[in-house]
Amino acid sequence: MSIIEKALDKNRARQPAPEAATEPAAVHEAAPDQHQPWQEPVSQAVNIDFAWLRKQGLIVPGDQRSSVAEEFRMMKRPLLNNAFGRHAAMRVPKGRLIMITSALPGEGKTFTSVNLALSMAMELERTVLLVDADVARPSIPYALGFQADLGLMDVLSEPDVEIPDVLLRTSVENLTVLPAGRPHGRSTEILASDVMRDLIDDLHDRYEDRIILFDSPPLLATSEPGVLATHMGQVVMVVEADRTPASTVERAMHQLDSCGVVLTSLNRATPGLGLGGQYYGGSYYGSEREHGPGAPAR
Repeated sequence: MSIIEKALDKNRARQPAPEAATEPAAVHEAAPDQHQPWQEPVSQAVNIDFAWLRKQGLIVPGDQRSSVAEEFRMMKRPLLNNAFGRHAAMRVPKGRLIMITSALPGEGKTFTSVNLALSMAMELERTVLLVDADVARPSIPYALGFQADLGLMDVLSEPDVEIPDVLLRTSVENLTVLPAGRPHGRSTEILASDVMRDLIDDLHDRYEDRIILFDSPPLLATSEPGVLATHMGQVVMVVEADRTPASTVERAMHQLDSCGVVLTSLNRATPGLGLGGQYYGGSYYGSEREHGPGAPAR
């Protein structure tokens, strides 16, 4: 029996009698639509602060089309194509497991992770799980405008803490967050353990419509992202233009040799001729694109 199956059995055992259930409407709404993906129990629902998203220059669901939203529509498309190719032969193995990282701190990986998650959550018939895997400096809850306590490290290190205890269902439809949890002195060893591998496999295998995004630490700041990359199907490498030396990027890339698909996103690149402001660029399998106005790197 898998980790999540055990957790679900435990959760069902703790459920009150039907007449005492606190959220019958959510169950009844999901039942009639056979195409609506069933979601595992979560510890609580959290509201994303849309005003806070706007202040940071992040995508705001429901707002009018923006240059940032268009950038991430273009960025997510090759990732989704790799994960959900029309034919099984076209799909990248474990392509629904995507790690977002950078060589150094402050290059924009968390900004990219959050925007990709928000953009992908707008896809029809897709769900997104955003995992804050930067356990030393977690920032996903802060970026989305809420607070979190227990999370990934607690599930991996505490036998009594299960996945349903820590998942946070957000007010953005189809977006769930797994926070980093409380710091642990042996986080690198824990992330490299069989328990972590089994957890990732369970998260991946349970729902075929789900994309799982991991916001990881910078590659050259700690050994944890190199370990995490061994479990991924795709990696997005965020590079800040005019700041990160090419030699530094190359050193970081060596830690991703185990991952077959590595895409790069050039953050805050100099705009092309006749354009103003800061721009995002991305290279996908070696082809470069320039995108729209950038935002503060994180």
